[in-house]
Amino acid sequence: MACTEFKIIAQTYDQIEVSFTVKWNPSAGRNVIPLYIDKRYIVLRGNSGIYTYAIFEHLAGWSALNIDRARLAFKLDKKWFRYLAISDERRLSPLVVQVDDKYQYSSDNKDSHVHGWISSGPHIFFSNHYAGLGFGVFLQNKEPWKKMFGSIFVYHNSDAATQPITLWQDAKRQTAAEILKWPYEFSLSLDFPHSRQRGSVQGRLFVHDVGPTKPERSAYVVFAPPGAAGSWQDTYKLNKRTVFIRAINSGQRPVKMGASQYRAGIYNLYASVPGIIGDFKHNVYIIIKPGSVIQIGNLVYNSPRNGPTLWEIGIPDRTGSEFYVPDPAPGLVNKLYISTQKKTFNNVYVPTTWQIKFYLKTVSRGIYTLRIDLVAAHNAQLQVWINEANAGVKPHFTTGRIGRENAIARHGIHARYWLFSANVAGSLLVTNRVNTIYIKQFNVGTPFPSVIYDYIRLEAPST
Repeated sequence: MACTEFKIIAQTYDQIEVSFTVKWNPSAGRNVIPLYIDKRYIVLRGNSGIYTYAIFEHLAGWSALNIDRARLAFKLDKKWFRYLAISDERRLSPLVVQVDDKYQYSSDNKDSHVHGWISSGPHIFFSNHYAGLGFGVFLQNKEPWKKMFGSIFVYHNSDAATQPITLWQDAKRQTAAEILKWPYEFSLSLDFPHSRQRGSVQGRLFVHDVGPTKPERSAYVVFAPPGAAGSWQDTYKLNKRTVFIRAINSGQRPVKMGASQYRAGIYNLYASVPGIIGDFKHNVYIIIKPGSVIQIGNLVYNSPRNGPTLWEIGIPDRTGSEFYVPDPAPGLVNKLYISTQKKTFNNVYVPTTWQIKFYLKTVSRGIYTLRIDLVAAHNAQLQVWINEANAGVKPHFTTGRIGRENAIARHGIHARYWLFSANVAGSLLVTNRVNTIYIKQFNVGTPFPSVIYDYIRLEAPST
């Protein structure tokens, strides 16, 4: 990016911060985006690396703009940087062509604290590649918007013996040290509040599904602007203060949901729990002020359930990792993901109809509930029939057209989360014979319409 202005923000014995900015000018023509971009770089004495962050701003009166993704990228000399490390399990040395494409180097943001190249990568701030179009930024004509991305620490270490594993272990130790520093106190941008300008939240999450209500051992918690349950997945533009955390709970002590971590503002608390379907939302607004400590007490998530489970397929963990994925052509085997784990069922890669067969000794006259969890969908439409799927028979349930995530084409095992619940009248089921539920991915035309299953279960009527 060619900047239009350079400025020294700070120049002391211990710190240098510089700014490179570019501001849109209507006379610049159609090839310049209507956005004010401020790229910052910080160097601290005694630190082997640089900190960097960016501020994007769209002023009122500027023309419309769609931003699909924003990333920090470095172009390295491939003659020198030959060793790639993404995680302990995914290190390639020396680097040769072992993957089909760039998406096979990806990992979840929650797991991607440290990664990079070693000499003998890029960091993505947001992208709609897995989350769908809702995770982009779509600015209307004359709409004001501003967001800061970062800071990211670009670590430069060295080892006299040039041992990649030594450099990797050292980078992990540095990562642990950086986490303890958060939020950084040295950034001079007014758009990045320091710890004294932030607040914290403490509380405990209980889950009621089957049996007594119990405190959960862990959960993924999201603090985001107010909306419906799960809405944070589709409103990235509005999520100027979104915080994602993994809360750990012993069951005896309250979960500390990020001491001095949250910007001042009005939030809803959202959560998902491994092993439990659905999305939790705390309906009370959480108003965080600088220095505040909010005690939210004990929250209870009543998981969606109408009756006892008759059968289930999969694990409700928001990934398709336990499902079968067909082997690719031998020349395209991804060596970063080789696994001998046995998998069941199938992801839907092409339009097809799956059959779930089961026996029932007795059938109630009430309403059964079929739950279908999906963790990705692209231009797909699932249709469900109960014990009949002849041509011309209207499906008993359909999702409608859903998804624009394209996770399968990008080698993902999860993207946006979807939960569908279908009522099944007892009159549609039979006793002492095989019942069959037909699930069809209806959309056709290209190889890309698809879904990834997370979990399917049938519940008996409530008693």
